[in-house]
Amino acid sequence: MERSLTLELVRVTEAAALASGRWMGCGKKNEADQAATEAMRTVFDTIPMRGTVVIGEGEMDEAPMLYIGERLGLGYLPEVDVAVDPLEGTNIVAKGLWNAISVVAVADRGCLLHAPDMYMEKIAVGPKAVGHIDINASVADNLDAVAKALGRDVGDLVAVILDRPRHSQLIEEVRAAGARIKLIPDGDVAAAINTAFPDTGVDIVFGAGGAPEGVLAAVGLKCLGGEIQGRLLPQNEAETERCKRMGISDPGKVLRMDDLVKGDDAIFAATGVTDGELLKGVRYRGTMATTQSLVMRARTGTVRFVDGKHRLEKKPNFVLE
Repeated sequence: MERSLTLELVRVTEAAALASGRWMGCGKKNEADQAATEAMRTVFDTIPMRGTVVIGEGEMDEAPMLYIGERLGLGYLPEVDVAVDPLEGTNIVAKGLWNAISVVAVADRGCLLHAPDMYMEKIAVGPKAVGHIDINASVADNLDAVAKALGRDVGDLVAVILDRPRHSQLIEEVRAAGARIKLIPDGDVAAAINTAFPDTGVDIVFGAGGAPEGVLAAVGLKCLGGEIQGRLLPQNEAETERCKRMGISDPGKVLRMDDLVKGDDAIFAATGVTDGELLKGVRYRGTMATTQSLVMRARTGTVRFVDGKHRLEKKPNFVLE
């Protein structure tokens, strides 16, 4: 892939964040998501690439924009797989909570898992704990292994878990092991990325969330040297059949980093929409706005934080014309 794509992708996530951030606290998650999606697509169409959406807003008949299989970019090389979540945390924005982000990931064609839109069991850690987790092991064993890898006590660890009834047993097991817990309403991509940055205070992510978000998190952690393991959780025969149609013959297989994102190169970009542990949210000041973004490339290991200042009157539809 062309390294120039890294900053081009920041333009994409910045536009989505700028568009959706206006809806913070307004209680209108669909409007926020639509604003992010429209802005993201507009900027994508200015980028020199031949992209195909493999993680998107649904099938073509379910989503008018950024649907699975849609072509993005100006139509010439490089040819890449594209994973998008224009607004990870629609409910977060609607309620004005923490850690809503706009996310994009790209990899060479054929390198991203075409994850169906269903639940995936996940466990994720940062670089220092790579090789010390096992999705088949008990919660207590994983926490003990991570604590030893980090040179800390289990009681020092913070586990992030989506606040859902399905996780009641998991939460009790983490508490019984002695670790601390941060329950989040949404946003497990941001949570997984946070494990790779010690200052966020996040050590491990447990639980079942969206499979597409698992692929996005895998790209980010690949760039950062972290690790995620996953296992699809089809809820019925229709979802099992969908896995097979998308090329996943064994839905119960443990998915490791190389299953989720193949090859040695990938790019991940995210822009904060609301404030989080890692990224600041969008700030508006009349015709000015500021953003904070993260962009990373797996091949080089480069991690950049990008602070943007935007004169909105000069960017109709978030594109300089």
